Order: sequence, then C-alpha cells, then structure tokens
Amino acid sequence: MRHRSHSIEFKRQVVQEYLGGETLHGLAKQHDVSRQLIRVWIEKYEAGDFDDDARAADLIQQYEARIAALERLVGKQALELEFLKGALKSAPRRKSGTTSVITGPEASPFPKDAS
Repeated sequence: MRHRSHSIEFKRQVVQEYLGGETLHGLAKQHDVSRQLIRVWIEKYEAGDFDDDARAADLIQQYEARIAALERLVGKQALELEFLKGALKSAPRRKSGTTSVITGPEASPFPKDAS
C-alpha cells in the first residue's frame, strides 16, 4: 500500500465536499483515498486541528521566506567583503614609517608647532 501526503487545503476541500452532501464512497472513489481516511479528516476538521496545521504551515512559510532573505543578505555581504579585500590588496602602501595596530603610526621627529 502506498503512503501519500495530502495538503491541508486538499483535506479541507474533501471534508467540505462531504459536509456539502457528497457521500464517503463517492469522495473516496473520486479522490482515490480511503473512506476511513476521510472520516479521520472529518474528525480533525471538526476538532479544529486543520486550523492549527494551517497556522503551522503559514509559520513555516514565513520562516522559509526569512531564511531566504537572510541567505541573500549573507551572499551580498560575502561579495562586498571579497571586493573590499581586493581593493585593500591593490591599494598603494605607505613606504615611510611603520604602523602598529597597538601604537598607531610612528610620531614625526619634528613637533607640529615648531615654526
């Protein structure tokens, strides 16, 4: 026996067709699902479980959209970082004096105010 997964929308549609007057036998034949499965869907629909499932599916879609946006942002930042690394490598370097991350550039031997 094969196992299929049906969307919330499909299950809701089948249940609404049943509530609209269709028979279990007719729906089972039309949609190629068992009558027992349709009974389970009807029980879940009446208990409000489909609403919870629909909310969960909406939340998943929101998360997936947010993840995609963040992935695009990370990709853009990676490109910018590579561009800046390339620009830094090709930038002219100062030949005079040494620079230290801790102390900064060496001080000039001549005071600025000595005019």
